[in-house]
Amino acid sequence: MKILLVEDDQNLAQLILLLLTKQLEARVTVLDNGWKALDQSLAQKYDLIILDLMLPGLNGLEICRKIRQRDKLQPILILTAKAEEQDKLDGFETGADDYLTKPFSQPELMARIKALLRRTSSKDYTSQINVINIDELSLDAQYRTLKKNNSLIDLTAKEFDLIHFFMKHPGRAFTRLQLLDEVWGQHFEGLEHTVNSTINRLRIKIEKDLNKPEYILTAWGIGYRFKEY
Repeated sequence: MKILLVEDDQNLAQLILLLLTKQLEARVTVLDNGWKALDQSLAQKYDLIILDLMLPGLNGLEICRKIRQRDKLQPILILTAKAEEQDKLDGFETGADDYLTKPFSQPELMARIKALLRRTSSKDYTSQINVINIDELSLDAQYRTLKKNNSLIDLTAKEFDLIHFFMKHPGRAFTRLQLLDEVWGQHFEGLEHTVNSTINRLRIKIEKDLNKPEYILTAWGIGYRFKEY
């Protein structure tokens, strides 16, 4: 297992390095500069990138954004002292898979890392139904693509995860907290509008009429549901 750790706090970086090598037997590359981290992340494939936000050179959000432009699947965990709600929203909107604020406990960090690795492993992806067709939409879980009338739709990693979850459960209504748990992988109470913004972006990309959506429907008093077959 190969992990890229981008952290400019030397003591913290050494602590995390010891945890990863001892508990996961991972090969860990440690960098403390944003530009070097971006170059390294684009040059090699990693099972996980652990990314601080406040870095010399290039900040973590820009690194995350540039990685996502090239690779929709790369697992990214943001690890930062920036704990405001908007900071977390910015992290998820940029494409992070998870967000953990400092200070944190060692068990929680390892639990988050293991959960993220399980969710993004190739075994998990290939064990799911590969192709789901609903009306004009065709989703391929293995290649993580969505097409409408055979035209490829450009999605962020979280947009794909959300519509994949919806299309696996057509007709079933979910609350925003349930969607956060299932798609983002954690119970981020207070960040329910992250679901709203992701759904708004998806609707723009797949719906003919935003005033009368056909696919992602509002379940009044509950949250959202995807249309039935």
